[in-house]
Amino acid sequence: MQTVSEPIKLKTSPGTPLGAGAAVVSGGVALLEAFLAEGVETIFGYPGGAIMPIYDALYDYHEQLEHILVRHEQGAIHAAQGYARTSGKTGVVFATSGPGATNLVTGLADALIDSTPLVCITGQVFAHLLGTDAFQETDIINITTPITKWNYQITDATEIPSVLAKAFFIAGSGRPGPVLIDITKNAQLQKFDYSGYEKCSFIRSYRPKPIVRNQYIKQAADIINAAEKPFVIFGQGVILGKAEKEFKAFIEKAGIPAAWTIMGLSALPSDHPLNVGMLGMHGNYAPNVLTNDCDVLIAVGMRFDDRVTGRLDKYAKQAKVIHLDIDPAEIDKNVKATVPVWGDCKETLPLLTSLIEPKLYPQWLQKFKALEQDEIDACIYKELNPSSEELTMGEVVNILNELTNGHAVIVTDVGQHQMVACRYAKFNQSKSNITSGGLGTMGFALPAAIGAKYGAPDRTVVAIIGDGGFQMTLQELGTIMQTGIDVKILILNNRFLGMVRQWQELFHSKRYSFVDIESPDFVQVAKGYRIAGASVSKRDELKNSLQEMLDHDGSYLLEVMVGKENNVFPMVEAGTSVSEIRLK
Repeated sequence: MQTVSEPIKLKTSPGTPLGAGAAVVSGGVALLEAFLAEGVETIFGYPGGAIMPIYDALYDYHEQLEHILVRHEQGAIHAAQGYARTSGKTGVVFATSGPGATNLVTGLADALIDSTPLVCITGQVFAHLLGTDAFQETDIINITTPITKWNYQITDATEIPSVLAKAFFIAGSGRPGPVLIDITKNAQLQKFDYSGYEKCSFIRSYRPKPIVRNQYIKQAADIINAAEKPFVIFGQGVILGKAEKEFKAFIEKAGIPAAWTIMGLSALPSDHPLNVGMLGMHGNYAPNVLTNDCDVLIAVGMRFDDRVTGRLDKYAKQAKVIHLDIDPAEIDKNVKATVPVWGDCKETLPLLTSLIEPKLYPQWLQKFKALEQDEIDACIYKELNPSSEELTMGEVVNILNELTNGHAVIVTDVGQHQMVACRYAKFNQSKSNITSGGLGTMGFALPAAIGAKYGAPDRTVVAIIGDGGFQMTLQELGTIMQTGIDVKILILNNRFLGMVRQWQELFHSKRYSFVDIESPDFVQVAKGYRIAGASVSKRDELKNSLQEMLDHDGSYLLEVMVGKENNVFPMVEAGTSVSEIRLK
């Protein structure tokens, strides 16, 4: 531990960024100074013994750094994810050692697979106690190594400025992801000569953006120019790269139909004439079927997840594949690329656009429209205009579209309601669809919606949640109560764990094994947290109830009782090709 002179009295007020050599400070203060230098405004966390010195330092910084006290550390990290996804900034999380740190694990795994930038700070026992099984000691570094982009343990306060600079650089650059920094209690307390904070922009062993190879841009353009039935599929990489305008310019000049993964939803306006819908297991009929009919498949910022590809040995075998991605590890990982285009799509798309010829493909687009009509006739019309008295999830989302005009941020949990919301929600601007894509984390939506609202305070945020997922993190209603944040909570209650039940119906002879879930009176639960609410089950009351939810001053919980055994179609069955998608 470094020996320093007596502390110098601060010439600046607490929380004001310190200049170089301004003072002798504690590790906790140095950490908070790093946050201020990185432009951090909001922290989601939960205090405890091993992180208490940092919280003590935070006491003097509360005017500069807003801390949101959640009710569970998993709520903190999901809230930080929601914040990062709507704001485009890096989310920040505090948790103590032991169970506090391990409670972040699910969120870290979720953030890694969905490329969400986070810096998570965990407290740790004193350095001399490491490895002794001390109270609330857990080796969080080894636990989280597979589910973080980078992690590091600090035992000496003098490392804090440089390590935090690396943490923010790694989390937010290239393909974003979560970083965890574990700080022992002695390092939080330790005083040292603070010499200022310098942001990091280079690490010798880390290249966030691969070198763009112009020969591959030229090869890709030549293939696109010769195509007769080209097809673009795009993911969240367009949003993370802030390349929405560049992507739109590319497809409009090329005249190519484009379909999205659920993480790419909202990168292109829903009503754009070249937007042909959603890919994947519960995606739209046309883009799934015609994936196996196109002659050129152009993938932009997506990773060919199994839910998008179905059986790989039957996926787009007829097509030349052009794959644009910032992460070289994704190229050829699942689908072999004819031409790999490494690089940030904000840079590579304009280069490609400059070389392609303006074209239109009326006959090819007509194929999409014809298959879209088949889907409308087979399932969309019935979902949005049901003949039975039971409400459907689709009609709820459709009315919500009408009332929000596609301007709301929609945060979804995981299950049938998630697939329905992604299928039917309409968006006019990017960063509007917040969901747990790769990990599929039930309980994600409520805390993520809280964070999403902090990240986009001027936008309406609606959390669409199933009755099962809501009960996994409903304690975060306490966070809403204490902060007064305005989040609209829409529970689609089918009294089942709906997605599992659908699979049990279709593939397990309707043997409903432990999916019938009882729930409390959600409106009364919300009332206990001083949150207004209502429940609706009649069609003639639905629109007014949704409007009342949206108009209410403050958070509001609306429970909509929907049909118990409604299924989500179309559907690509496990082990089948995307072109074998079934409509019913």
